[in-house]
Amino acid sequence: MLAEASEMIDTTLRRYSHKVGLNFWHLEWCTKYRYKMMKKLKNKNLVSACILKVAKKHNIKVHVLSVMPDHVHMLVSLPKRMNDSQALTLLKGGSSYLIFRNNEKFLLRYPRRHFWSAGSCAVTVGYNDLESMTEYIIN
Repeated sequence: MLAEASEMIDTTLRRYSHKVGLNFWHLEWCTKYRYKMMKKLKNKNLVSACILKVAKKHNIKVHVLSVMPDHVHMLVSLPKRMNDSQALTLLKGGSSYLIFRNNEKFLLRYPRRHFWSAGSCAVTVGYNDLESMTEYIIN
């Protein structure tokens, strides 16, 4: 599974007007209070679909997505003018909105509609570390 995932990642250099390069980020964030809301396959699929929909809307290219019972790992490429903080704000806020719209039972656990915790982690991934990071996210 690792070989397939790492082969699918496009590592060709992107060319801009005054620079050339790759831009990979490992993003991670948790549910509020670390509740294991994605234990059930139905909820895991819903969260994955919501995150992917928001990412597509904002031109964030998702290479690897792993939804764990209480947190999410992603390997993404961000658009040229977007930083990691903006990407996390868009992904967490947009996915939270869609999650509550599609599953109202989550409101019993989170009546104030705050699905994700305030904190997050964003780490740049170098070209040489891409395979090991992909393996870490998948496993």
